[in-house]
Amino acid sequence: MTEKILITGATGNVGTEVVRNKRDKSSIRIAVLDVPKARTALGDDLDYVYFDFLKPETFANAFAGIDRVFLVRPPSLSNVQRDIAPALQAAWEAGVKQVVFLSLQGVEQNWITPHYKIEQLLRNSGMDWTFLRASFFMQNLSTTHREEIRESSEIVLPVGWAKTSFIDVRDIGAVAARVLGEEGHENRAYTLTGGETLDYFQAAETMSLILDRRIRYANPSAVGFIWRQIARGRPLGFTLVMTMLYTLTRFGNAAEVTSDVHTILQRPPIRFQQYVQDYRHCWT
Repeated sequence: MTEKILITGATGNVGTEVVRNKRDKSSIRIAVLDVPKARTALGDDLDYVYFDFLKPETFANAFAGIDRVFLVRPPSLSNVQRDIAPALQAAWEAGVKQVVFLSLQGVEQNWITPHYKIEQLLRNSGMDWTFLRASFFMQNLSTTHREEIRESSEIVLPVGWAKTSFIDVRDIGAVAARVLGEEGHENRAYTLTGGETLDYFQAAETMSLILDRRIRYANPSAVGFIWRQIARGRPLGFTLVMTMLYTLTRFGNAAEVTSDVHTILQRPPIRFQQYVQDYRHCWT
């Protein structure tokens, strides 16, 4: 009998890749705030359900008959006990067996982050868990920071010369699909990175070569980065969390390279150069 999988965050960078990898191989249900928008993005051939972490009345329909859940924390929800815990309790009561959670590289040392608190909830939830502790997404450059690169030819992040083991979200989606579909990954934490480390000066150089124009790494201070993001209209809370994560990167927290992607997928991770080539249309 085919297991039923609930996918949250399905219209995001990683969630879209999880759906793409699972749609022809298993029975999946897409949990979203805006069903019509999700249908437009992902197609009409999927099972959609309205789901809101802040509305417990949406939990029963979402979790009914579900065996496994792919969990993505909505960026706007930071009070884990208030905003996330009730949904996890409902999942356990509905009979969910496993939750695969998209977490952060190095989160086990960063107890202040919401992701750390969610991991602790899951460890004590009664359900099996799998943590995908991902490094910084390559696709951050083609989504969150796309406009600055396209319009100003600048990467503006407060990281300095620190190295980052960038990972392509296509690899994260493939790993998530694998651990959602086979046994042996229960109660394990994987650190998902690319196969190399780059500083942002090197990343800008690679982009310059492939896009055939100079891309500059601006290397702002943390304060300068915050002011610039606020000026671009980004919410203060989101900006502060982003600044905290990039500050940790400045101290070397994102430099580790692991073999987990290669081990699970039995192939090397996608290289940064390939990512830029595949997404070059985003900056032109």
